Amino acid sequence: MDQTFVDLLARNAEHAERFDSRFDDVQDAQHPAVVTVCCSDSRVLQDHLWGNDEPGRIFTCGNIGNRVVQRTAVGETVSGDVLYPIEHTGTEIAVVVGHTGCGAVTATYDALTQGVSEPDGIGHCLDLLKPHLEPGVDRLPADLSRPDSINHLVEYNVDRQVQFLQESDDVPDSVTVVGAVYDFQDVYGGRRGEVHVVNVDGETNVPTLRADHPEIEDRIDRRWEY
Repeated sequence: MDQTFVDLLARNAEHAERFDSRFDDVQDAQHPAVVTVCCSDSRVLQDHLWGNDEPGRIFTCGNIGNRVVQRTAVGETVSGDVLYPIEHTGTEIAVVVGHTGCGAVTATYDALTQGVSEPDGIGHCLDLLKPHLEPGVDRLPADLSRPDSINHLVEYNVDRQVQFLQESDDVPDSVTVVGAVYDFQDVYGGRRGEVHVVNVDGETNVPTLRADHPEIEDRIDRRWEY
C-alpha cells in the first residue's frame, strides 16, 4: 500500500479519537446552518477555512469552478448537492466560495479565448462554466495582465453563481446568498487564507455592502466593479 494512504489512515485514527463524541447529536439527522460551494482544489480547505470542526454545522459541496449549475434534460438547474440542504434540512444560508488563481476559471478563460483540449469529464465542467463566464471575458479591460484577468473572472464567476441561485424558483427568497473569494495569493492585500465577501444577495457595491453589513465591513472587498 502506498505510504501516502497509510499516513492518511493514521491521521484518520487521530481524527476518530478526537471526534468520537461529536457525532452524538447528529446520529439520525442533520440541520446545517449553511451550505457552502467551494472549488475542488487541494489548496481550498473547505472546513478549515471556516475553523469548523463540528459535524452537522456546514454542508460542504465542492466541484470544478464552485458551480451551482447542473445541466439536465430540461435545461440548467440548481445542482442537487447544493439544493438538497436547502430543500430538506432547513438550511437558509448559501455561500459560493471562489478562490484566487482558480484553475477552473483559468481553463475556461483559455477555452473561450484560444481553445483547450481536455478529457470529456473536465470538458463537461468547463462547458457548464463557459456561458456564464463568456460575458465577463468580453468585458475584461485590454490592458489587464493574465493573472489579473483570471482574478477578475473569479469574482465574476462568483457573481454569476450567486445570481443563478437567486433567480432559481427552487431557492426560497428567505435564503441568504453570499459570494466570497478565498485568497491565498495576496491579491486582496490581507492575510493569506482570508475570505473576502464580494456579494450579498446580488449586491456588489462595496460601500453599500459595508453600510448594510457593518459587522463584517472589514471583510468586504472587491477587485473589480462592472
